[in-house]
Order: sequence, then C-alpha cells, then structure tokens
Amino acid sequence: MKKFLTLTIAIIMAISTTVMAGDIKLPAPQRMGGMALSEALDKRKSQREFDNSRSVSPQLLSNLLWSAAGINRPEDGKRTNPTALNTQEIDIYVFTPEGVYLYDFKDNSLKFMVEGDHRALVAGTKSFSQDYVLDAPVSLVLVANIGKFERKNDFNPMMAMADAGIVSQNINLFCAANGLATVPRASMDSDGIRALLNLDESFLPALNNPVGYAK
Repeated sequence: MKKFLTLTIAIIMAISTTVMAGDIKLPAPQRMGGMALSEALDKRKSQREFDNSRSVSPQLLSNLLWSAAGINRPEDGKRTNPTALNTQEIDIYVFTPEGVYLYDFKDNSLKFMVEGDHRALVAGTKSFSQDYVLDAPVSLVLVANIGKFERKNDFNPMMAMADAGIVSQNINLFCAANGLATVPRASMDSDGIRALLNLDESFLPALNNPVGYAK
C-alpha cells in the first residue's frame, strides 16, 4: 500500500510539474465595463501589505496584463501603452510561486521561462530587500529591451524608463479599479533577474509591481 501511495504521489507531482512548466493560454481579456477612470484615480494608492492566502484568477490576470500593455488596436498592432516612436520595447515578466513567464501580448498568453519561485529577486538584493513582495501572488517586472531602439543614443534608457512608467501606471489604475493591491517599485536584483532569464546588458529591468489582494 505504501509503495502504491508513493507511486501515486510521484505521478501527481510529475503531472503538476509538466503543467506548471509549460506556456499558459490566458482567457480573452474583458475589455469593456468597470469603474470610471476618475473613480479609479480617486482610489489609487500604494499598498505594501498583501494577503498571501489569496491568488489572482487567470481571468483577472488576463485583464490586468491587457490593460498594462495589451493590443487595443488589432488592425495595426498598437497597444494600450504608448512608447517612444512606437518601439514597443517594454516586456512584462510575470513572477509567480510556480515560475516566471513572459507575457505574449500578441497571443494573450504566458510564455514559460523558468520554473520555481524567484520572487525574492523582485523583492531586492542581499543588502536591501522588501519582503512584503513575497506575500504578493504575482509580481510584474517591466523590462526594457533597449536594443529595439533604431536610433542608438544616450537618451534611450531615459525614454525606456518613461515608457515603463506608463505601463506601471496602467497597472496601478487597473488594480485600483478592480479591488487589487499594488505598489510601483524600482528596487530589485536587476543583475540576478537578467541572469535568471538569460538576458544581456541591452535589457534593462526598469520597474516592478507586486500585485495581489490587500491584507
């Protein structure tokens, strides 16, 4: 009996790992309805205490990611977040307890990157860390691909930071309008994130937003 139970548990764990280690197709984002913008602005605030017993549903995550940087004009691929010269250099990496995913805005899906809980890299470094990030079920890390700028100049990182700020504000307003808690942050282990995701120096981890329900 013990051998049977052990085998059963091993099979379940293998199946679970297979599911977690693959790409995830998100539900179609709900693009209509919701709170008025003026009311969302009135409710918007930074929150640093998260209920670690509550997760964010796939539907709500889909709505959040679309609001942050999804396609709102399919005919020409334009997105909810403006970028300098329409470079579209801001990528969103989704850090969860199960793994890290890249938001595919064209397919509205999560592309599997790395298995495991790496939210500590979002929380900070060994010398400075804000552990409340670990209580948020999802952290959205905004990474700027500086190499996508056609004109190479010293202003590109500054423009990328501005573009990332717009995405972060989209996240902040969506959370305010949908009963979620978040806080925009710049602190994180940028070098560790680049190493984890196998990104070179042309990728700039700009900002992050831990997201969940308020404690």
